[in-house]
Amino acid sequence: MASHQLLLFQLLLLLSSASHARDTISPGQPLRGNDTLVSPGAGSYVLGFFTPPGSNNTYVGLWYAKVPVRTVVWVANRADPVPGPVERNARATLSVSADCTLSVADANSTVVWSAPPAPGAGAGRCTARLLDSGNLVVSDASGHVAWQGFDHPTDTLIPGMRVGMDFGTGANMTLTAWTSPSDPSPGPVVAVMDTTGDPEVFIWNGAEKVWRSGPWDGLQFTGVPDTATYMGFNFSFVNSAKEVSYSFQVANSSIVSRLTLNSTGAAGGLLQRWTWVWAAGAWNMYWYAPKDQCDAVNQCGPNGVCDPNSLPVCECLRGFAPRSPEAWALRDNRGGCARATPLDCGNGTDGFALMAHAKVPDTTAAVVDYRAGLAECAQRCQRNCSCTAYANANLSGAPGHRGCVMWGGALEDLRVFPNFGQDLYVRLAAADLGTCRPTCLRSVCTQFF
Repeated sequence: MASHQLLLFQLLLLLSSASHARDTISPGQPLRGNDTLVSPGAGSYVLGFFTPPGSNNTYVGLWYAKVPVRTVVWVANRADPVPGPVERNARATLSVSADCTLSVADANSTVVWSAPPAPGAGAGRCTARLLDSGNLVVSDASGHVAWQGFDHPTDTLIPGMRVGMDFGTGANMTLTAWTSPSDPSPGPVVAVMDTTGDPEVFIWNGAEKVWRSGPWDGLQFTGVPDTATYMGFNFSFVNSAKEVSYSFQVANSSIVSRLTLNSTGAAGGLLQRWTWVWAAGAWNMYWYAPKDQCDAVNQCGPNGVCDPNSLPVCECLRGFAPRSPEAWALRDNRGGCARATPLDCGNGTDGFALMAHAKVPDTTAAVVDYRAGLAECAQRCQRNCSCTAYANANLSGAPGHRGCVMWGGALEDLRVFPNFGQDLYVRLAAADLGTCRPTCLRSVCTQFF
């Protein structure tokens, strides 16, 4: 009986220790190389030192506590590792100072990476705490947030993280792919929110723009229409004077999902959404981009339209013809299309043709007014001779949610989808409103006004 009581006591001690796993570091109490922080509550995340497979360096990273395959979703010192593998770095530390500076040091106490606090922080005792969301938050005694990991994402977006700009803090939250699977240092592939015009997310590979999300239409990015079929996800897009950002949440904690940017496009596109399948014990790719030939930026040139279900995939907008028929015949569509008939805006004879199921053109230089409805948008574009197309900026249907997007000049990076997408109204000369040229996209010819 005594032995059973002793065993029960030891088990209770273990359970008590597990339920009080450490989630905080403070001055004089750093996290060492062989220790970890575990998020409170559901205990969803672990933060500690790790060495990527094939590497000879040590990093501070965040991974899932309950997913058996270690999957690192955030790295603190990605460009400033501690030399040597984690097995040799038991004396490395992650510490926070009295003035709220977070730092990583090697076994000789040499700081290899640090995160200075925001101005005004450091009022009293500072701590760094791992929240159940996975956010590592440095705060002072008054509760002022001096620094937080979610303002500095690496290659992965997890629930609650944002991509975009926080104008209040100055945080530019950009995803940057690892250089390689064994090297988390920043690679050339980045996903960044462009806040000019009607904001949208771009993927760049060095100086090359390789993918565009399209603007947010109140429900989803117009270039990611299959978002409408997702179950168990909540998507948020904030466009205000304080911030422009995209984030997502999951309906319950059993859904483990991440959005990851990689440098090679292996097993799919550069941007990939993965969901952990508990029954299979494996990650399942839920979505990826770029997905098809028409996801390439400006595949068909100015005023060209890409349709992956058409052969050839590139056609001209209604009322337009290839700038170079010879190049177009050889499937070189970079020159795009030019107007077949000049506009006559001064006499008010121009009209607009409807292009349905569109990923609307690049909105970097577009003009947006979220107070105007579609009818007012049409009138404004009609009166403005430089306006070449317009669309609704908000399709959510919520009271007070309207919006007008207007384009001037050539329409860049247009594509269509079979079922989803947005209505785009393209300005045409009167002579082209009632005809459909062989080179024009058939779906554009269905309606006009």
